[in-house]
Amino acid sequence: MNIDTARFTTSSAKMADCPSDQLPEVAFIGRSNVGKSSLINMLTRTKGLAKTSQTPGKTQLINHFLINERFYIVDLPGYGYAKVPKQMLGTFKKMIYDYVLKRPTLYNLFILVDIRHAPMKIDVDFINEMGEAGVPFAIVFTKADKLSKSALQQSVRNYQNELGKVWEELPPMFITSSENGTGREELLEYIEQIVF
Repeated sequence: MNIDTARFTTSSAKMADCPSDQLPEVAFIGRSNVGKSSLINMLTRTKGLAKTSQTPGKTQLINHFLINERFYIVDLPGYGYAKVPKQMLGTFKKMIYDYVLKRPTLYNLFILVDIRHAPMKIDVDFINEMGEAGVPFAIVFTKADKLSKSALQQSVRNYQNELGKVWEELPPMFITSSENGTGREELLEYIEQIVF
């Protein structure tokens, strides 16, 4: 799939405020600072489309980007650590869960995981929760340029082994790097298959 046009359309504080035009949506979520915005910019080849930051918790709204006038890429707030007051974390959680569990136009959730780390409980718990809830999703490993090829393969195996304790059939997995474009074609091809 070629991305010819990509533009920001709206930020929403709750699911009810999201676009009502019924276009398909694919959403990106992960722990704070996992590289969601960078990945969206890499996929769309539009620098600065999604705002990136060194500060965890920068994305605090549901951000919709219209792609080729046909579907949306959605940037969700990160789960876990964020530099916000505690009561806001509860608001974030409700916003995220309302969206991923109840949004009728959500075709797929991409759960981003930093490939440099061993499987973390917060990620594994969220992945298992989405599986139990029946949310269609895939796992996207980010920051692949930071590891050697053998370390990458070992990291993916670690996740496969960890999830294999619970899952009979593992979800789709993609290895990406926003720095060098690794995984871009595979991810766009997958999006095209599920959305169209």
